[in-house]
Amino acid sequence: MPDLPENARQRDFVRAMYYLTKSLDPTRPVIGNDGWENIVTDIIAIHDYDGDPSRMKRRYEHSSANLEKLFSIERPGNRALLLDGATHTGQPVMLTEFGGIAYSKDTQHTWGYRRAATQEVFAEQYRELLTAVRSLPLFSGLCYTQFTDTYQEANGLLYMDRTPKFPLEDIAKATSG
Repeated sequence: MPDLPENARQRDFVRAMYYLTKSLDPTRPVIGNDGWENIVTDIIAIHDYDGDPSRMKRRYEHSSANLEKLFSIERPGNRALLLDGATHTGQPVMLTEFGGIAYSKDTQHTWGYRRAATQEVFAEQYRELLTAVRSLPLFSGLCYTQFTDTYQEANGLLYMDRTPKFPLEDIAKATSG
């Protein structure tokens, strides 16, 4: 929803869809709004494309003081994580989109949240970022953005034709640690 902070109808719609989904299947976790501006949710889902591993570690270090700061002050993507008095009540916190490192020979028509000039630099940036994110006990799960390139978005681990940007074994090792 593009305007949740200012639009009460959009927030009501998110609540309605959340409760409708829960009424149809109460066993499944439901995310009311993925990435930020959570109103009602079973999982606090965060999108954060900061490419600096040390900043990511500082932002998401797990302590009660940091959690309070995270939910009241931090604004990944310049957006609040919680709206309308929503609170963290023990829901799992997941980094559902992060990374977005662009690597492409076509630098004129592609983009990402940061750019790697070579395959080696791309692999190293990915390794460093994953090492930092995996070390954070706050996160119950994570999802790198994105698996493959799509047209102008060159921030995949694989090119659009599904060939890896660096060896699959190295991608797997960096991902799993």
